[in-house]
Amino acid sequence: MLSFYPPVEAWPHVTPSDWSTWQWQLKNSLSSAAEFESVIELTQSERLALAESGGFKVQTTPYYLSLVNPAVPNDPVRRFILPQHHEMQTEGQQIPDPLGELKHSPHTRLVHRYPDRVLFLVTDQCAVYCRHCLRKHFTGHDQAFIGSNDYSKALDYIRKGRGIREVILSGGDPLSLSDTRLGRVLEDLRTIEHIDVIRIASRMPVVCPMRITTELAQLLRKHRPVFFMTHFNHPQELTRESAAALERLVESGVPVMNQMVLLNGINNHEALVYALSRRLLRLSVKPYYMFQCDPSMGTAHFRTSIAESKRIQKELWGRASGLAVPQYSIDIPGGGGKIGAVPSFAESGGLSENPDKKTSDPSDETLESGDKSQHVASTVRLTGFDGVSGEYEEATEQSRIEPYLAEEYLDEWQSVIEQTYGR
Repeated sequence: MLSFYPPVEAWPHVTPSDWSTWQWQLKNSLSSAAEFESVIELTQSERLALAESGGFKVQTTPYYLSLVNPAVPNDPVRRFILPQHHEMQTEGQQIPDPLGELKHSPHTRLVHRYPDRVLFLVTDQCAVYCRHCLRKHFTGHDQAFIGSNDYSKALDYIRKGRGIREVILSGGDPLSLSDTRLGRVLEDLRTIEHIDVIRIASRMPVVCPMRITTELAQLLRKHRPVFFMTHFNHPQELTRESAAALERLVESGVPVMNQMVLLNGINNHEALVYALSRRLLRLSVKPYYMFQCDPSMGTAHFRTSIAESKRIQKELWGRASGLAVPQYSIDIPGGGGKIGAVPSFAESGGLSENPDKKTSDPSDETLESGDKSQHVASTVRLTGFDGVSGEYEEATEQSRIEPYLAEEYLDEWQSVIEQTYGR
């Protein structure tokens, strides 16, 4: 099984035992221009962005940096790690708190947007600070683990909210905490009778798979049901090490699901989404969500148009197994919650693409049109489950960047197209 995924070699000056230890990976993270230059040659755009003061924190593990292919100008992993001058531009929709989490926060580190579940931000630290991060207002400010007083208040709120059935541990990355500290959180939550499910949202299997130790997997098994939500965006991120980490979780009885984000010039092609989904399914990981990129600060260049996102989903629909098709969803800016969008196959009648011009339908791209900027085509008004609305400024088709498409991914997709009966 693992032969399907390429291995990542340790750096020549690092012992295999150090390289395979997650504490070593985090301790030896790279964050400065000088540190990056010791491994790869930076572009002028990257140097300028790294020199810019006050920008979103930059950091990566040695393992994750090793996934970068220097021969590929638009390497996807490189764009996840290193900032570009685009981050400093202010055009387009730029929202410090795009999901409106602060206004749905009853206590520090707690977000209660949906009735039966809460988001518990147990730390603001990550192993890698993704350039498309939606929580830049909170993440990467070295606040570490939640203080004891705020922790007690958060638990008390969850304990009193008997309609709360799920707690989602996020941040930051909960797995940047030690097993001891994470275990304490899990034990405390399990004393609350009405909590059925605990979710852990973590990118560690992607950026530091060494973190998924046998001991950690057993810790999660002890407190099950614990659902593990990971965040692979590109098939290049799936290596032998990350595959072993995912298998370790699954074999311990921990269900694993993946959430990806459609990103301009990185994975905005059906062949890439398909390749990622098939590789995840081979590891018993369900492709769960395919998100529209949130309009957080410095992400205008990452956003695809809604039309392109829906086209990708429609290409997958039917050709790929339902198991391999993640739910395409958009988070309504300002705190309206997430909505699902599905392709329309009706030509007329009640199921047509948008017969009544309902503004809650993300296929309605005519609400506010006009050339606002090079990156913004139109503003789409979206309405969530409880009537809260918000506007999403989508990218222009002209700003689309073709992602790097390795031959193996294109061949896989082409083989699916050729198998379409009668075509």
